[in-house]
Amino acid sequence: MIKQWLAKNPYQLIATAAFVDLFILCVAWEWFISPLRPGGSWLILKAIPLLFAIPGLWKGNVYTMQWASMLILLYVTEGLVRILETGTNFWMAVLETTFGTIGFVCLLAFLKPIKARAKALKKESATPK
Repeated sequence: MIKQWLAKNPYQLIATAAFVDLFILCVAWEWFISPLRPGGSWLILKAIPLLFAIPGLWKGNVYTMQWASMLILLYVTEGLVRILETGTNFWMAVLETTFGTIGFVCLLAFLKPIKARAKALKKESATPK
């Protein structure tokens, strides 16, 4: 199992970990740490889209990484908006923004060489011989 982990791209591993951490944070935040309403709120459902991305990130699916890089920006935005709150919500928003930013940057770093290769192949195939 360790060999599987070591064979993966470090950016892929960090992005996957960021998504898992973000999922746990969103559930904990809205369920029992500092919910909008006492006893939890329906805002806990915001964590569900992250579950759809995690398996594809772990497998290294490029398509999943592309849409996940757009999805995670929603969580970064929410964190930036809620960072203006006080107390526990401030620290939860800081964590959400941090995990989201780390995940986004790692996804871009993973996808950059793949996109460059695809662009080079397209350019090469378009060149007349």
